Amino acid sequence: MTTTTASRWRLLPMRPRDPREEGRAGSSLELFFDLVFVIAVSIAGVQLHHALAESHVAGGVGHYAMALFAIWWAWMNFTWFATSFDTDDWLYRVLTIAQMGGVMVVAAGIGPVFEHDSFGVMIAGYVVMRLSMVVQWLRAAATPSSTGEARRAALHYAVGIAIVQVLWVLMLLLPHGLLIPAAIFLILAEISVPVIAEQRGRTPWHPEHITERYGGFTLILLGESLLASSHAIIEARDAEVPLADLVPLGAMCLIVTAALWWIYFWPPHHEAIGSLRSSLLYGYGHYVIFAAAGAFSVGVELEVDVAMGESEIGPTAAAYAVSLPIAIFLVGMWCVVIRRSADAVVSASIALALLVVLIDPLVPLPIALTTIVMVLLVAVMVWRRPRTSAR
Repeated sequence: MTTTTASRWRLLPMRPRDPREEGRAGSSLELFFDLVFVIAVSIAGVQLHHALAESHVAGGVGHYAMALFAIWWAWMNFTWFATSFDTDDWLYRVLTIAQMGGVMVVAAGIGPVFEHDSFGVMIAGYVVMRLSMVVQWLRAAATPSSTGEARRAALHYAVGIAIVQVLWVLMLLLPHGLLIPAAIFLILAEISVPVIAEQRGRTPWHPEHITERYGGFTLILLGESLLASSHAIIEARDAEVPLADLVPLGAMCLIVTAALWWIYFWPPHHEAIGSLRSSLLYGYGHYVIFAAAGAFSVGVELEVDVAMGESEIGPTAAAYAVSLPIAIFLVGMWCVVIRRSADAVVSASIALALLVVLIDPLVPLPIALTTIVMVLLVAVMVWRRPRTSAR
């Protein structure tokens, strides 16, 4: 980053960063910021696990989708802001830590959402996160050198985010029956803010930095699956269940998780975010990828419950709880990133793998079949190297 002179308050001008900066990587603050999201993602997964185990499928999936939106949207907005205006002075750090506090409040509010349809705590934490971002955007707009496109975009971000936060608070005054429709409307309003802001101006995102940050968050979610794999073996030991019943499940979960990691990092992600349209597709499309990666670990936990006789759902439903997230992950990855780098062989292989994964809960040993299919898909992708092109 270009050296700048601090003010008497030890604040640095929040100038737009160079999108062509060499060797740009995530900062220690960004990595610290990610840690608190591990907590929120884990709690959302635990609550979804409980809901599905009790056969509350529709409500559980709906609440999970909303909780994950709050987590993902706050993380994504900070990431795209940081790639453009990261000054790393004390105020920037304090506001980032305030957002982390908001994430912790959101995490505390996930349980009441699942258990009582109570959104107050989660919305309070969400608004704290978003208002911190309003201050960040106002700082960017107020910097004298942030004129032109960057300043216009920053002002539209600040105003748009602030208006939507007021509406989130007012939503709590509505009758309970109107909460879900109002939440859907406000989610659409949230995701429209960057579209409007980037059309009125332009923020200078750094492709390699952005894709590195998305890859890091994906690793967090896949880490939850590895935890589920270990949990299968631990449960077998503590509950005196025959190891032959659960250790293979843990091993297959490890293999499938490794396959998902391999598939995610197969294409060159930075080539997917050149224009505004492609950047929005990449940023917004990752919601589906993140949701699927997080839900996969929940499916593994359900398989453990079924093997131990502790779930109200049957083996077929538990198998679908594993297969559907994998299928959604594959579709999301192909649409968002892989289609740009895949030839006909890779695309056809993904389509075939998708088909088999969706039908294999109906055959004996579905998880074993899924594991074999994912290994074969990775083998094809190793054989057919990704195509690259200059942006």
